[in-house]
Amino acid sequence: MNTEFRKQLPGASVDFYDTREAVESIKPGAYDTLPYTSKLLAENLVRKCPPEALTDSLKQIIDNKQDLDFPWYPARVVCHDILGQTALVDLAGLRDAIAERGGDPALVNPVVPTQLIVDHSLAVEHAGFEKDAFDKNRAIENRRNEDRFHFINWTKKAFKNVDVIQPGNGIMHQINLEKMSPVIHHVDGVAFPDTLVGTDSHTPHVDALGVIAIGVGGLEAENVMLGRPSYMRLPEIIGVELTGERQPGITATDIVLAITEFLRNEKVVSSYLEFFGEGAAKLTIGDRATISNMTPEYGASAGIFYIDEQTIDYLKITGREPEQVQLVEDYAKHTGLWADGMSKVKYQRVLQFDLSTVGRNIAGPSNPHRRVSTADLAQQGISGAMEPQSDKMPDGAVIIAAITSCTNTSNPRNVVAAALLAKKANELGLERKPWVKTSFAPGSKVAELYLNDAQLLPELEQLGFGIVGFACTTCNGMSGALDPSIQQEIVDRDLYATAVLSGNRNFDGRIHPYAKQAFLASPPLVVAYAIAGTIRFDIEKDVLGTDNAGNEIRLKDIWPSDEEIDAIVKAHVKPEQFQEVYIPMFDATPALSESISPLYDWRPQSTYIRRPPYWEGALAGERALKGMRPLAVLGDNITTDHLSPSNAILRESAAGEYLHKMGLPEEDFNSYATHRGDHLTAQRATFANPKLLNEMVQEAGKVKQGSYARVEPEGQEMRMWEAIETYMARKQALIIIAGADYGQGSSRDWAAKGVRLAGVEAIVAEGFERIHRTNLVGMGVMPLEFKPGENRATYGIDGTETFDVEGEAAPRAELTLVIHRRNGDTLKVPVICRLDTKDEVLVYKAGGVLQRFAEDFLESTVG
Repeated sequence: MNTEFRKQLPGASVDFYDTREAVESIKPGAYDTLPYTSKLLAENLVRKCPPEALTDSLKQIIDNKQDLDFPWYPARVVCHDILGQTALVDLAGLRDAIAERGGDPALVNPVVPTQLIVDHSLAVEHAGFEKDAFDKNRAIENRRNEDRFHFINWTKKAFKNVDVIQPGNGIMHQINLEKMSPVIHHVDGVAFPDTLVGTDSHTPHVDALGVIAIGVGGLEAENVMLGRPSYMRLPEIIGVELTGERQPGITATDIVLAITEFLRNEKVVSSYLEFFGEGAAKLTIGDRATISNMTPEYGASAGIFYIDEQTIDYLKITGREPEQVQLVEDYAKHTGLWADGMSKVKYQRVLQFDLSTVGRNIAGPSNPHRRVSTADLAQQGISGAMEPQSDKMPDGAVIIAAITSCTNTSNPRNVVAAALLAKKANELGLERKPWVKTSFAPGSKVAELYLNDAQLLPELEQLGFGIVGFACTTCNGMSGALDPSIQQEIVDRDLYATAVLSGNRNFDGRIHPYAKQAFLASPPLVVAYAIAGTIRFDIEKDVLGTDNAGNEIRLKDIWPSDEEIDAIVKAHVKPEQFQEVYIPMFDATPALSESISPLYDWRPQSTYIRRPPYWEGALAGERALKGMRPLAVLGDNITTDHLSPSNAILRESAAGEYLHKMGLPEEDFNSYATHRGDHLTAQRATFANPKLLNEMVQEAGKVKQGSYARVEPEGQEMRMWEAIETYMARKQALIIIAGADYGQGSSRDWAAKGVRLAGVEAIVAEGFERIHRTNLVGMGVMPLEFKPGENRATYGIDGTETFDVEGEAAPRAELTLVIHRRNGDTLKVPVICRLDTKDEVLVYKAGGVLQRFAEDFLESTVG
């Protein structure tokens, strides 16, 4: 602690660390020119950095340099139950390993407060048009996940510093925004900014409040949980000036889809973005959160807004205590974090985006940044004239229409807009098409309260959008089964079927196995497409139906005005609703926990929770980086959904066959995501995406689509899992060759765990998405990058080769990739070692995060 900079906050009986004084003792006048992110990182250093490293670390921030690693100590860790549970399974396994080596397992605990919200386990098996859908879906969730929930509840009792929010209460990001983030902490007499990592790529949702919240994989979260600093170099910080004002009838969803396209084109991957300007000042926190939530979709690490009056208004409306609201305002104004104090900031790069240019949009059919104007949809060949009504589904049928995801349901304007559109549709006699599976899954129970207060929930229910759960559902691939007759018709007629959802992800194969593609849209547009029933429909011009008098009804006839929306929000969204939901959720007096073993009693027949194997077998051996054979040769934009899908498990898949063998009934196979605490199930998901294109597998001169591989040297093609089993039996070291932006998408540690368990020792790509690269390092997989302008085609790599890596691992060092051709030729290729910090080198050499911690722990406690 650097106590020389500890002072009392003026006007408050609380201390703070005077970052301005610390910075200006090094460079006078520098503090006010620093970006918001830099000020927060500097405060963290002044408060937490070892004194001997403080000056050099601060100079990196002051001079905007990326030459030196410096430590970052997030204040807390937030997890959803999939990656959070997986992280805690790893810690339980670590306790076993520590105990076997003579250490005290009870001493292995999260050092940083860890909040786990069970929100990723509910599937929409019962749609929003069914009576009691919420209760039925929750009952199924509890039955399917009994093993998982048993383990999660054990962790709450067995580990210190772990708090669990039980299922059925909402989505982690929305709860974080509405309740968990204090914006400014007050702990042991000291005020300091909230900072966190979360085991989900959409953790930056709460950046809307002026909080640095970074999405990480479970492995990186484990590192922070265990009290190890997250070493970083100063990121590229980009200012995004928002100008203009949105047009009437335009939602925050429309804005964020346009911004996502814009920022993807501006190449902001791994950057920290700071939104400011007159346009930003006019956006509510709900609007800002929609933009911040989509941070991973435009490739950035953070999407931050300054603290201002909108922040204070939001804290008040969400029921924060007056003393806390005052602390946020006082601290922000005194330390230069208030928007008015950011006028002298110097960004090396500033982008401008005019909100007034945004029209009504959707994104699809397979990427969040593939924006298309609803007015242009027909001209782009996705839409078209509506087919005559019949008892059969049209081609392009919308089989799923879901108001889902914290992206939009944390914004009351979006939810109210959908409800008002539904009300007008009901008044005019419009109905959803019978083949559309509709659902409404808010990220918070507060949405139900304000909709009921406004008497609007029945309007959504009448159109089939009843509440099916308070959880992350369709957006996460948990869309549930279709009506069997509808599914059969899709198969028999080979229909192009789609999904429309108000989420943030629509990657191929993610939403539902029978939805060939998916489109992101605002909540009111989701309702409109449920009425249209097909994506081959000009939603701006075509007729949705007729009223009782025979008048044609189009979208403009039912679209609510901004004035209507704002009046409902102002009258019916109230602080007491947030207090009604969150006081019992967080402030209930915990029961005295009984004595409990520090070691988990693993259930041998479980397909959900199994002792991890990271200290056993091949994983305990040396990674020689010699004689590696390619498991796959891949193109650009490989997502973590390709690497380890999260959607429902089908009977004919490798995981489905395993679960059937284990005696699980097919109706309870659940999703890949829910089984990630059992490596025997989860590793069978590796590259199990039906949309995978492994260039090693060709058919009629084209790459064959599906989960396929080619085993060498025989050249035999087979299903990916069978190839992995073959190589595992041979103890064959593997490598993956890939294109640009490898590892896009969700912060899924199993995308790294799966390939490591398969025997992959290195991945060579043109570039890596940040979260996945850190997960690879955390599993002891070497990430290597081709030199700019070079790729797999440059060297004619076809998968028949073997590979070695030569050179000493060091941050960003140039190593040599040795390619051994089948004809005996050898080629040496320079590649960049993407171990970016000294700490990452230490983690890699130990074999991964857990192995590194075990070494350090045993050295300090056992000797």
